[in-house]
Amino acid sequence: MTHHRPETLAHAPLGQASAYPERYDAGLLYPIPRAANRAPLGIEEGILPFVGEDEWHAFEVSWLNARGKPIVAVARFRLPADSPRLIESKSWKLYLNGFNQTRFASQEEVQATLERDLAQAAGSAVGVELFGVDDEALAPRRLPGECIDDRDIEVSDYTPSAEHLRVGEEIVEETLYSHLLKSNCPVTGQPDWGSVLIRYRGPRLDRDGLLRYLIGYRQHQDFHEHCVEHIFMDLMARARPERLLVLARYVRRGGLDISPWRATLGERPPSALRLARQ
Repeated sequence: MTHHRPETLAHAPLGQASAYPERYDAGLLYPIPRAANRAPLGIEEGILPFVGEDEWHAFEVSWLNARGKPIVAVARFRLPADSPRLIESKSWKLYLNGFNQTRFASQEEVQATLERDLAQAAGSAVGVELFGVDDEALAPRRLPGECIDDRDIEVSDYTPSAEHLRVGEEIVEETLYSHLLKSNCPVTGQPDWGSVLIRYRGPRLDRDGLLRYLIGYRQHQDFHEHCVEHIFMDLMARARPERLLVLARYVRRGGLDISPWRATLGERPPSALRLARQ
């Protein structure tokens, strides 16, 4: 696979050698307009065919208290899908690293700083929660529904093709998932591994075709968020479900995991869900 750096990253100091930040610097965050990646999917700027969020967990969050003692935490961020910009993950990690040797008067000050800086970068309010590393809320769980990974299929296509998506006449309401999702980072070309859940009501999806379609992202180069939007748009166009939720839980890399979800109005993802690979 040939690695291609998108125009939106042409001037970004990402995937290049960079100094480890010694102090907090909000300018390290690198926002990327969502519109450029959505246009090829037929999504008009400001008119979204879905609701959703990008949920992030950061497992390497630390700062110094007022007396210089290190504090460690796990952060959960929720970035709304209707924000005009996403935030590139390597820049997010560098930004968080800047907290490591920075003193804050309280955890509340840390949270307020995160909320302010991330909102400015994304162009929308960003939810921030901080957890202790032993908090039970972080315990891993299993995806609900039926796993389709054991199907005995032949695969020869490793780029996304909606032609694989087929439906029958029976109307069903079901939840399917696969752990075979893999795409590639547009910044570094490194593999991004993940699990994807599809919950819908509509014509019954052919499971063999759905699994081939999801495996088709294996050589696809795009951000996690846009892969989920691509899957959502293809399913809506080919299957025409009454209701649809597409949720991806990507494996942690560099201390960060990203779990975008997109859905028809009124649908919500399973709450407090984190997988073992995250």
